[in-house]
Amino acid sequence: MGSIPSTPRRGSELSPETVEYLIGTFVGGESFPFSSEFWQKLLELPLNVQWPGERVQQACELLAKNNCHTRHLAKLLFHLACYLQEFMSTSGVPPLVYEKAANAVYISSMFLKHLIESGFQLYLSFDGDEAVLKDVLGDQTIENLVMRNVLNFIVSVEVSPNTFLLHLELLNFMIIAMSTQLLCGPSPGPNDVNPFLDAAMSQDSSLVGLVVRKLLLNFIIRPKVPFNRATYPIFYDESQSSVLQRVGSAAANIVLLPFSYLVSSSGEGSRNAIADSSLDVLLVLIHYHKCALSEAYSAIENKKSSASDVLLKENPHFSDNPYCKALEHAIDCELDRVDVEGNVHSGQHIKLPFASLFDTLGMCLTDETAVLLLYSLLQGNSSFLEYVLVRTDMDTLLMPILEALYNAPTRTANQIYMLLIVCLILSQDSSFNASIHKLILTGVPWYKERLLHQTSLGSLMVIILIRTVQYNMSKLRDVYLHTTCLATLANMAPHIHRLSAYASQRLVSLFDMLSRKYNKLADRRDNKLHIAKSNSIEGNSFVEDVSTELQIYTDFLRLVLEIINAILTYALPRNPEVVYAVMHRQEVFQPYKSHPRFHELLENIYTVLDFFNTRMDAQRVDGDWSVNEVLQVIIVNCRSWRGDGMKMFTQLRFMYEQESHPEEFFIPYVWQLVLSHCGFTFNTEAINLFSVDLHSDKLENGVVESTLLNGDFDKPEYQLDP
Repeated sequence: MGSIPSTPRRGSELSPETVEYLIGTFVGGESFPFSSEFWQKLLELPLNVQWPGERVQQACELLAKNNCHTRHLAKLLFHLACYLQEFMSTSGVPPLVYEKAANAVYISSMFLKHLIESGFQLYLSFDGDEAVLKDVLGDQTIENLVMRNVLNFIVSVEVSPNTFLLHLELLNFMIIAMSTQLLCGPSPGPNDVNPFLDAAMSQDSSLVGLVVRKLLLNFIIRPKVPFNRATYPIFYDESQSSVLQRVGSAAANIVLLPFSYLVSSSGEGSRNAIADSSLDVLLVLIHYHKCALSEAYSAIENKKSSASDVLLKENPHFSDNPYCKALEHAIDCELDRVDVEGNVHSGQHIKLPFASLFDTLGMCLTDETAVLLLYSLLQGNSSFLEYVLVRTDMDTLLMPILEALYNAPTRTANQIYMLLIVCLILSQDSSFNASIHKLILTGVPWYKERLLHQTSLGSLMVIILIRTVQYNMSKLRDVYLHTTCLATLANMAPHIHRLSAYASQRLVSLFDMLSRKYNKLADRRDNKLHIAKSNSIEGNSFVEDVSTELQIYTDFLRLVLEIINAILTYALPRNPEVVYAVMHRQEVFQPYKSHPRFHELLENIYTVLDFFNTRMDAQRVDGDWSVNEVLQVIIVNCRSWRGDGMKMFTQLRFMYEQESHPEEFFIPYVWQLVLSHCGFTFNTEAINLFSVDLHSDKLENGVVESTLLNGDFDKPEYQLDP
């Protein structure tokens, strides 16, 4: 690595002129070879050195201008890879090696981020004078070498007081290096340039599996390592400054992130710096899709033609994502190579502690990234789904999900969709639908409208799903959300057991609420038909829109009738409260007895009503009936119910299936989540992946934070197969 110059050690005085010279030389126009002592001096700068904030932009612009012929970014990245390799291959690593690696990742992260968000070419190859570097690289690229060593470091070096900061900054480096996706459109194309992501995808399958496992273990273990203050003068010095402050505040938040986490961690609840960054990196990796229609990259500035966009949309082809496959094939570490069903598991399958993963997810579902991880596991990994479904403490997962849905006004639309899809996936299993009604909750403290005492988890789920439909009708007004809620209720209906009185009332009220919306739409359509008779194009268009919405609510009403009918057909003896609720509000069904879409289902409901009304009449006493008296008559006669006269309909069973292009939702969504809490900002004008509201910027603590809109990916596309 060359001789070590006598640069002042940490804590020693270093003149501003020296700092200015070293940083200025790095971004300047003179090219220094890899073996030059300049690199040693640069990477030995004390961490508590400051540089005025106004010099940041100048330094970044100078590097962008000169990097094309100095290739200093590539050389710095090569030094980073070398120091990481030395760290991993040497026992009793000298502190100087660690400090140089820390400086290398700090400086490269900052300048790499600026080049990416400014749209400059990175120039990651070397010129002809660096034959030594080419010999070391061989056929691989610098980005491949760097990603390999970064990933190897993450999986092979334990998080400890002496490595905590470097681990965290390497995870942040990966997020920055992979942020080239932000410059791409929402649909992956053949001209997208993501060199570091592609390098990560090209790693050996054994390393890929270890990376997925380690990132998940970081999320599970949530290491809270008391960092060694003597090792990091950045935290020991009263100025609380960092090496990146010498290149200013515009990028200094990259390095200030660990400090802000560490000094405020006591009040962060489940937040954890290593766990959060690990999950961000994992989500970016598993949801990456590389379009393989063309293997040639084009410059970032080149624009695709409309013809190529059409061709790509009609005939897309994506390379396999090894990280996604590794996650999908992960198995429980408690299982042997041959499980109880005799299935032999490949040695390449990573093993994870499913029990700990389940519990950690339950603690962290207030965070959208944890919700997306849960969705990714349930959707892609059949082993984890099976594990979840056999857990007897399903409230560990469901309670935070239901609480989040209860607080829907404070959640993003995308988080609500993800939570509902998780509920739908779980409801596809009949054993889940049965077991949640056996788990009794002593109380639900976060439910404020009513005291829920000794309520089953299944009853609470019915209540919250219906409440979500009500919220959607008044606020979001989204058909997909309605459909998902009702599909989940339909899956649950035949297995409902002792539904609570409140849940039963809410179910009948749901029909009443949707019927009132249906009637309003029918009146609007009829009133506007007169306007449409004038052959007004706008009038005809309006009538068509109202008719379409009316048809949608017709389907919703029928689906609610299917839900009530399924309970009465398959589970009536176990649900006297449902019978009571239907009898108590039986007038809401009367207007639809002759409706062509509803009459068959209502015949069954009226068969039930006739049966119990007759028995009530036979036992009529003077005075009014109390609720308990009516309910007691229903309970007694439920025992003699045989279902005579009931028409049997095929049980509805809705299955969740992703659409053919899920990446158009998930890639922008992942990056929206990452940017919302990763600790550093990105030039909003450079983002093409999703829409950004440039007028909603707000200044907090000197950092501009942009409000990210849902844009064109406001819902995950999926199919419900009944």
